[in-house]
Parts: sequence; C-alpha cells; structure tokens
Amino acid sequence: MANIQYVTKEGLDKLRAELKQLETVERPNITQQIADARDKGDLSENAEYDAAKEAQGMLESRISKLKDLVANARIIDASLLDANKVSILSTVTLKNTANGQTMTYSLVPESESDLKAGKISVNTPIAKGLLGKKLGDLAEISLPNGNKLNFEIIDLKLEM
Repeated sequence: MANIQYVTKEGLDKLRAELKQLETVERPNITQQIADARDKGDLSENAEYDAAKEAQGMLESRISKLKDLVANARIIDASLLDANKVSILSTVTLKNTANGQTMTYSLVPESESDLKAGKISVNTPIAKGLLGKKLGDLAEISLPNGNKLNFEIIDLKLEM
C-alpha cells in the first residue's frame, strides 16, 4: 500500500525540481566522475573511484525516495480546511504563559518543515498540541523530555 504524503503545491514543485536536478545534472556528473576514476587504473586502491561509487549510491537512494514522494503526493486543498481551528497550513502566533515570549510557526507537511523559516511539521510535539485549537485557546504541550509548556494562541491564520 502506498504511503500517501500530503504536500502543498509549492512543496510538490520543490520536490519535482530537486528530482529533475538530481536526474539531469547530478547523476551525469557522478557517472563522469566514476568514468574518470576508472580511467586512472587499478580500482582496488582507487579512493576516487570508491568515493564516486559511494556518492552514486547515496544519489540513487535520494532519487528513489523523491520518486516515491512525488508518486504518492497529494496536494492539500486549503479551501476544505477550517480557518477557525489550528490545522495543517495554519500560521499560529503563540504566547508562552510562563515568560510572555511570543513565537510564530506555520504548520506544514513533514517534507516541507524548515525551522529557520518558522515552518514546523504537523508531526512535532508543539504542532500536535495545537491542532484543533482556536484563537484564544490555551494549549498544553508535552515535550519528549517530559516537560510541559503552556501557550496561548494569540493569532491564527490559514495560509491559502
């Protein structure tokens, strides 16, 4: 059974672009590196050849994974989501009730998470604790280390 991956249109476009780059640019480069290393003679003690073959294995693994992701991707229809509840594609501003610190996160599919850009996977403990909550709700987040954090949802938007 296929493992369906829900993605945004932007996320699917990025996956397809990466796959194309790997297949049309990176794969031929590694093939050429292997050929160049092979031309240098004895393969039993050829570090360049070994490194190129290892890089080829990692590249083919990534290509295979991307093909699987693209084949099983389903684009999320934001028009079907409730804008009044925290869900995937929501951007949520939280206030830590203990120290008053605020933070903003966008909840995205696993394959699109990027903490530096404020995009967290819906599978993270913080996101799981927020899902289904509404503006003004308090959310108690259980962390993997056993600690609990309390947040108030002070802003909520659905990204279309």
